[in-house]
Amino acid sequence: MWRQGDVYVAEAKKVPAGAKVLPHCTLAEGEVTGHSHRVAERDGATLYSHNGSLFLVVTADAVTLIHDEHGPIPLPRGTYRAWQQREYSPEAIRIVRD
Repeated sequence: MWRQGDVYVAEAKKVPAGAKVLPHCTLAEGEVTGHSHRVAERDGATLYSHNGSLFLVVTADAVTLIHDEHGPIPLPRGTYRAWQQREYSPEAIRIVRD
């Protein structure tokens, strides 16, 4: 498993049936800074959405997950699930703002 700020990426067996192909490779937008967690080599991967979860399929030998405030993470060819860390409060569960 890899972590880049509030974004986590873990290997997955496969993309679920019925997942939608997304037209970008941005795993999360930074709401405070405007920086995003994204794949640098856009043509080396495809991002899917299924029931609120993101799945990334890396078709190149490797791609790099980048963010302006965090170190780059190389991801080898494979299938991954990505999610954002959640913040708990007694009133609500919120996505952590990076």
